[in-house]
Amino acid sequence: MSQQSADPSLSPDQKRSTIPEGTISIGIGLLIAGVTIYIFFKIGQQALGQEKFKPLVSLWFVMFAIAPGFFLPVEQELSRAVAHRRALGQGTTPVVKKVALLCTIIVALLVALILGLSPIINENLFEGQTIITLSLAIAIVTYGLLYFTKGLSSGLGKFSAYGFMVGSDGAIRVVACTALLIAGVTQLSAYSLIIVITPVIGVLIIVLTGQLRTEPGPPATWSEITENLVWLLGGSIFAAALVNAGPITVDLLGDESDVIRVTQFGNAVLLTRVPLFLFQAVQAALLPRLTRLAARGDLEEFKVGFRRLVQLVISVGIVGTIGAFLVGPFFLDLVYGGGIDRRTLTLLALASGVYMMALAIAQAVIALRGHRHVAIGWLLAFASYVVCAWTVSQDLFLRVEVALVVSSSVALIYFAFGLKAQLLYLARLVS
Repeated sequence: MSQQSADPSLSPDQKRSTIPEGTISIGIGLLIAGVTIYIFFKIGQQALGQEKFKPLVSLWFVMFAIAPGFFLPVEQELSRAVAHRRALGQGTTPVVKKVALLCTIIVALLVALILGLSPIINENLFEGQTIITLSLAIAIVTYGLLYFTKGLSSGLGKFSAYGFMVGSDGAIRVVACTALLIAGVTQLSAYSLIIVITPVIGVLIIVLTGQLRTEPGPPATWSEITENLVWLLGGSIFAAALVNAGPITVDLLGDESDVIRVTQFGNAVLLTRVPLFLFQAVQAALLPRLTRLAARGDLEEFKVGFRRLVQLVISVGIVGTIGAFLVGPFFLDLVYGGGIDRRTLTLLALASGVYMMALAIAQAVIALRGHRHVAIGWLLAFASYVVCAWTVSQDLFLRVEVALVVSSSVALIYFAFGLKAQLLYLARLVS
């Protein structure tokens, strides 16, 4: 227990701020979502086989390179704007409509881009399966709606609704795919459509139960919702692209004989990301906590809390990397039938650990209003990934593994300098 939570002299509000409201609800939803990813990959490969499942691996990683990159900033800004209005006692409907328009524009542009580039996407990523490209376009619509609704839920303080939507997406997907497996369905289209439709179900349940009602209020201006949005978008897009780049790169650089290897590499990436999935629950509570401390000018407590977080993340990263080296091949063979060696699993786990540390520091930099540093850091990291993946080796897996480790390290180093710069700047202001 931290000193802050243990001090009886603190007000109830201060004590509650140690563990932000909604952390447990959101954490449960994220845990369910994380576990169901592994189950879905197992069911899909059981039903279709590793070779036929490959387009779904590509769909999965492309989908989660695009959707969080573009829509997570929308979620964050909507949550912030709604919470700000509620704190002022103002109605939230105008700002919700403004963000809804922004989200719709982003969805329309992305869908148009995907459909316009569909011949190239179809042939280079999805084995000529048109239904997968169509599913990607549908995913932009459904996940745009999901992220928008999550932002509204958190802004209104409806954290149970937030956790329900996150968890139900994965749970419903697993139930539906299990039903297809039992029924003997082996059509790729059935599984691809389930992937992209399930986000809507949880959203509809929450909306139809009336949990997200808003009230009329003063008109909203664009400046109310676009503060730092450009920097947030830039950073989020490159961060999401980087974390999902491995399997996509293996797909793009491999030849036709590497189809099964793409699925196997995707399995290995998921297995070595267990610590990163768990970190998402911490991340959901981290930014509000650090933001409050920074807003109060309590830089000493900010540093103490952040040092504890760093120690936790480093410990988890080390355990994850050692675990991947010692028992990674055994668990991969047990769950997905193997196909990936110890070196690849270890380097992927190392890259995941470094990325997790970079992500933690990035959240601290954002809390100190260093959005520009975060956007530039992720851009530099992604650029270094491209350079390494292109030049490092002729070994398909090794070039991706090295690129992931190097790029995550570039982000980590840049964010560390950015954090130091922001702390020095704020310390001068406070003094």
